[in-house]
Amino acid sequence: MQLKLEVAPLVNLITILTHLEQSIVPLLTTLDSWSYILLFAVIFLETGMVVFPFLPGESLIFLASTMAATHSDALSIQILVPVFFVAAVIGDTVNFEIGRHLIRLPWLQRHLPQSKQQRAQQFFAKYGAKAVMFGRFVPLVRTFVPLSAGAAKMPQPTFAIWNLVGVGIWVSVGCSLGYFFGSISFVQNHLSLCFLGITAAALIPATVVALIKTWRQRTTLNLK
Repeated sequence: MQLKLEVAPLVNLITILTHLEQSIVPLLTTLDSWSYILLFAVIFLETGMVVFPFLPGESLIFLASTMAATHSDALSIQILVPVFFVAAVIGDTVNFEIGRHLIRLPWLQRHLPQSKQQRAQQFFAKYGAKAVMFGRFVPLVRTFVPLSAGAAKMPQPTFAIWNLVGVGIWVSVGCSLGYFFGSISFVQNHLSLCFLGITAAALIPATVVALIKTWRQRTTLNLK
């Protein structure tokens, strides 16, 4: 009996992963408009709150757009695009303002050397536009670039313009690729399998890096 109880959760998890459509689509249908609010919140938190850099960005946009192609009755790509765009723009703006005001705190002024503040300001004066626009495409980095730009006193109009450009390209590319992917007949017939394949592929780089680090650490210890 105990063995059955231990195996049951694993079986349920496998069933859910291999039948995502039967789990996700009814949930999206039940949530209705709240689905867009939930997606908005995730993108906003990932870009606007420094404590949530681990939340999915591109993957969420891609998968949601794929779902919009395979199940247009659950999600609409016409609504997803502006939802993701507005969420990312507002999130980056809030993050920028947090950095702009945090740097004024007396505690930071005392503990952050003036030389480092000057180097940060020089960096964003020279590479600010590129950092804001291209940083949007790098996980984790996109969460800290707006904060750093605000702390480095990057002009607000400059940040706003390049942030709009970066977010616009980011959302357009993610939604277009996801929607095109969902339009492929094989994907429509094997959606769960494709999602699992994408997830596995996304985990490969992190796994390889972790293995390399472990191997290097063991090699260093053996040499000592």
